[in-house]
Amino acid sequence: MLKQVFFISVLLMILMPLLSESQNIGVGGDAMYNFQTESIGAGGRVNFFPNKRLSIVPQFAYYFAFNKINEYYAGLGLEYKFIKKERINFYAIVQGAYNSWLNYESSPLNGAQKNNWNAEGGIGVSNNWCLRPFLEYRYNIKFRETHLRLGILYIFGCRDKSKPIFGSKTFGHRRCAAYD
Repeated sequence: MLKQVFFISVLLMILMPLLSESQNIGVGGDAMYNFQTESIGAGGRVNFFPNKRLSIVPQFAYYFAFNKINEYYAGLGLEYKFIKKERINFYAIVQGAYNSWLNYESSPLNGAQKNNWNAEGGIGVSNNWCLRPFLEYRYNIKFRETHLRLGILYIFGCRDKSKPIFGSKTFGHRRCAAYD
C-alpha cells in the first residue's frame, strides 16, 4: 500500500506540470519536525494555482522508521493567502489526510490504530519568487500535536531568461512573472 501511494504521488508530481498551464502549478518538497513525538520527516507536494489567493495542495509525507512514530500521510490541503505583499505571502492552511501509522502496535496509547483520518490547520509564509522557500506551522486536531515544515516550491513556467530564478542579481528583488 505504501509503495502504491508513493508511486502515484510521484507520478502525479511529474506529470501534472506537463499537462497544465505555466505558472498555475508548483512542485516542492519539505522537511518536517513533530514536537510532541520528536520525529523527523520529509514530504512532497503539488501546488495548483500558487499565485492566486486560494491554492489546492495535494501532499505526501513520511516520518522515518528511526523515529518513535513511523508513519505516512497522503492528504489534500487548501492554502488561503490572507496577506499578499509584493515580496511575501502569509497564508492559512486547512488539510484533511489519510494516515497509516506503521508501528502502532508498539505504542503505549490505548486504541492506537494503523489507519487514521486527520485534520490539520495552520499558518505559513512564503515569498513570490519562482523558486519559493516556505515555512509552515501546523496543528493536528486528532492527535493534538504540532509540527513545522520547511521547504521549497518551484513554480513551472515562471522563470524567463531575463530574470534569474531567485530574483534580480541582488537576490530576490524581482517577483515571479505572474505578479508583474
